[in-house]
Amino acid sequence: MRQRLTRLGQFAGLVLSVWMTFPATSIAADLVVAMPNWPSGQVTANIIKTTLEANMHKSVDVEEMGTMTAFAGLASGEVDIHPEVWLPNLNSLVEKYGDKVQLADFGVPAWQGICTTKQTVDKTGIHAVADLLDPKKTAAFDTDGDGQGEMWIGAETWSSTVIERIRANSYGYAKTMRLLEMPEEMGMAAVDAAEAIDKPIIFACYSPHVVFKLHDIVKLDEPAHDASKWHVILPADDPDWLAKSSAPVAWDAARFHIAYSKALAAKSPEVTKFLENIDFTPDEITEMSYAVEVDRQPPADYAKAWVGKHADRVQKWLKGTAK
Repeated sequence: MRQRLTRLGQFAGLVLSVWMTFPATSIAADLVVAMPNWPSGQVTANIIKTTLEANMHKSVDVEEMGTMTAFAGLASGEVDIHPEVWLPNLNSLVEKYGDKVQLADFGVPAWQGICTTKQTVDKTGIHAVADLLDPKKTAAFDTDGDGQGEMWIGAETWSSTVIERIRANSYGYAKTMRLLEMPEEMGMAAVDAAEAIDKPIIFACYSPHVVFKLHDIVKLDEPAHDASKWHVILPADDPDWLAKSSAPVAWDAARFHIAYSKALAAKSPEVTKFLENIDFTPDEITEMSYAVEVDRQPPADYAKAWVGKHADRVQKWLKGTAK
């Protein structure tokens, strides 16, 4: 009997040692939410996660990824939700994946363009995009002595950054300004620093955004949007995108929507009904941006607190979603 127990113990030890040689595996989450790399998108992604886990008992992974990757994932079913799809920036992707990806009906109104500060206007006289064609005026933004001014046009992964490069080329100020691509945190830090030391600065901007709450921001004048003059081709669609594109006018009226996979609508209609009910306001989006960029709160922490503070609102979004 003792020998048998010894052999069983040896066998159990062998099984354990073999089992431990295999890598640990994790159980896949019920849902995947793509998280963009700007503050409000990070918060809204986590508000969706927090609500679904607490009220529908879904396990949700929030994964940071670029928009192109997110749309491909929505189409394949590997991604279920994207919290902020900006239009008209992503019109081409919405059309391309229209049979696989659905936009929620509600859209948060927004604006995009070129901005400066009031003190920059007072110092340089610049108040319109056309002023950026004058090297004497853009010299005020030259910080490295190379003869060109510098301006932040967005993060490398943003579709709006591509479009701002097209606009700079179309207007002609790509010849007078060096166009900088970097994370938003760095771009906005440059605005803060310029204001602090009373230096001129110019940059691509969008609202709702915390920068309008922190500083006296001036939107540069430019010709009204004209759809007949707006010909935007993205790099993913044509390697010669810049030469073939033209956009010498203002952006069209902007808005952003939650997007979800049509496959999700089929397998979890209660989830997509909840997504369709979400109705953030521009002021709430600005508050999210302030919390992350100024107060330095982790997006997930702010999202949990936001859901707790707005319990009645969240329950309204959840109304009618029970199976």
